[in-house]
Amino acid sequence: MIWVVFAVMTGLAVFSVLWPLSRSRRISPANLPNISLYEAQVAEIDRDAASGLIPAPDVPAAKAEAARRLLAVSAAQPRSAPSQRNLRIAALAAIILIPVLALGLYSRVGRPDLPDEPLSDRLQATDSGKTDIAAAIVRIEAHLREHPEDGRGWDVIAPVYLRLGRADDARRAFTEAIRLLGDSAAREAGLGEAILANAQGVVTAEARQAFEKAKAADPALPQPRYYLGVAALQDGKPDEARAIWTKLADEAPAGASWVPVIRQRIAALDGTPAAGPDGAAGKSIAALPPAQRAAAIRSMVEGLSARLQQSGGSLDEWQRLVRAYSVLNEPEKARAALIHARKNLSGDAGANAELDRLAHQLGLEG
Repeated sequence: MIWVVFAVMTGLAVFSVLWPLSRSRRISPANLPNISLYEAQVAEIDRDAASGLIPAPDVPAAKAEAARRLLAVSAAQPRSAPSQRNLRIAALAAIILIPVLALGLYSRVGRPDLPDEPLSDRLQATDSGKTDIAAAIVRIEAHLREHPEDGRGWDVIAPVYLRLGRADDARRAFTEAIRLLGDSAAREAGLGEAILANAQGVVTAEARQAFEKAKAADPALPQPRYYLGVAALQDGKPDEARAIWTKLADEAPAGASWVPVIRQRIAALDGTPAAGPDGAAGKSIAALPPAQRAAAIRSMVEGLSARLQQSGGSLDEWQRLVRAYSVLNEPEKARAALIHARKNLSGDAGANAELDRLAHQLGLEG
């Protein structure tokens, strides 16, 4: 297609040169006597004016009339065509030289051998540290509106949506990428994370299915294994979650940044202090992407709940669990936690009074 465009442009350039040549005209030598006659008439007018035969104010008008007659006679004279030999030479030069010069210039400064650049690379044409993410998203969204069957475009923008917390858009993008490009471990894991983010950190049946597909496609990929552990914990199977996470942490490559988070989940299940490089679970969780952060928080809450219901705990731990469910906007689980706490601390009147006060503060009475 590009060479067709070049050929048309070259043809137009040649035509623009040949057109004026084909219409060129020159004044015939037959017009020269008319010019001599005009000059003689002007000289006669000057002599008559000098002798007083023509008043001075009428001299310009007389000369103008002589000029008008010259123009009228010249217009009626035939004009000769240009030399056919010269015209052929000029046409041949235009036909040959213009394409030769154009192709020579393009072969010197152009890159006809350069392959098409993928969309993702074009979006990162500038320094990645300076790329305007918002502008890149606008460009790729416009591209996808015009080319909705471009699976590569959906594949590029899906993880961007997920990192920005646009869970609905991420879910649609991953779904389209899978439809157009087929399954892959990364796409299925991304779809599962998008579904999980939409569900506020709950591993739904659909999300679990996506994570299981991702794990089957790439057993070494950490994300689906981690979230399958979260699913086990949410199903009330803390031992299964602990086994999944322990194996994942033990098989992790040296220096993997996500290992401290896994160790913190295991520590929460065991009821021991969080084991992280900075000793603070909250700081590590805050650094996670939104979907992983929500899942990490929920897994900690579910782990605390499973441990307290299995082994019991202090008043402070039960209060922390009730507050966590309240923050997660799950009042029914918060009320259930209050019931378990009262049973567990039934022999402590002061603790039950504190639980009643907490229920009143959180609006969980009745």
